[in-house]
Amino acid sequence: MKFSLPNIISLLRIAIAPVFYVFIISNEPLLIRYACWLFIIGAISDYLDGWLARNFYGTTNWGKFVDPLADKIFLAAAFLSFVYLGIIHLWMVIIIIIRDFGTTFLRVFAVNNKHTIKTSKSAKWKTFLQMVFICYILILMYFRDLKIANMTSVKINNLIYSYFTYYMMLVLTILTLWTAVEYLIQNRHLFGINRNDN
Repeated sequence: MKFSLPNIISLLRIAIAPVFYVFIISNEPLLIRYACWLFIIGAISDYLDGWLARNFYGTTNWGKFVDPLADKIFLAAAFLSFVYLGIIHLWMVIIIIIRDFGTTFLRVFAVNNKHTIKTSKSAKWKTFLQMVFICYILILMYFRDLKIANMTSVKINNLIYSYFTYYMMLVLTILTLWTAVEYLIQNRHLFGINRNDN
């Protein structure tokens, strides 16, 4: 196992995840703001480790495993903290976690069988929209206890705990399920299923 700088950055993102979770569920305004900055650091590190690997250190099988794993752990920490606070439903997050970690280990299985799995466009959109959703909630939480644009804490809470939030998360869950089905169909050859079979 080679601990290059990109891999170290990915591992640091994993280390940040539980700290982020604890800060968010504390429901303390100051810690929530720290958590928002931690999320920004995590998002930047996601771009940075990939850029360093592509341009300076080269990609490795270990890097291909730990980078997406770090992303999924970081996103899972955010979703689970929202569940704890009653913002979103647990069953939705369970679906997302099962799909995300399932595809991660599918990649490991593929590598062990000398295959590669390309990230689909819909999967990239899924991750992007998850990040947008998390940022949306974090921004509202960040400013909840500040008097911004005459928005009171009650008004912001009404946005956080709203039908709009529920339906956004529902759309993300459905999209996540679709990407799981898509991965299984596109990579059925890994399980010895011939596309030409009836």
